[in-house]
Amino acid sequence: MSKVFICDHPLIQHKLTYIRDVNTKTKDFRELVDEVATLMAYEITRNIQLENIQVKTPVATADCRIISGRMLGIIPILRAGLGMVDGILNLIPAAKVGHIGLYRDPETLQPVEYYVKLPTDVQERELIVVDPMLATGGSANLAITALKNRGCVQIKLMCLIAAPEGIEAVQKEHPDIDIYVAAIDDYLNDHGYIIPGLGDAGDRLFGTK
Repeated sequence: MSKVFICDHPLIQHKLTYIRDVNTKTKDFRELVDEVATLMAYEITRNIQLENIQVKTPVATADCRIISGRMLGIIPILRAGLGMVDGILNLIPAAKVGHIGLYRDPETLQPVEYYVKLPTDVQERELIVVDPMLATGGSANLAITALKNRGCVQIKLMCLIAAPEGIEAVQKEHPDIDIYVAAIDDYLNDHGYIIPGLGDAGDRLFGTK
């Protein structure tokens, strides 16, 4: 069974409070999401492999360590996931970015894939799928399936806020995928919104309704 990691650092929790606040304006909301994504990236990359090297300092030779092994890729689920990409790139500028576009069918209410664009070497990378909200889990599951269908095996999921129902859905369909969140909220309402949540993340990021 996959593991769920709650990123409970005080700075993350402080900023998440203002992200939730209905009075936070678009510019500030966008900046806060960016900052929390950077902070969460520290946690999700904690187990990256290192290798030993020697470097020459101005006074001597030092035994040091650098990142080795798999390269990283960031896969936002469009459109709200875009709000988290730059924050991660601030910390990992060498990561490549792919995109997965999904929309909700108005009749079935199920997510439908409409766009997938990935780095050519995506199978060789450790991937971080990002979306601010993990509600029903439908979009996350479809995005992860899309990656697995293209030969990707090293995948993690990173969200700001999750509902218990969404976590359960991802663990059921993808028990090999670890989930990183800043908070687990109470439940989903009848419209599929996380309670208390933060509203529609895409609308708040881009100033739309």
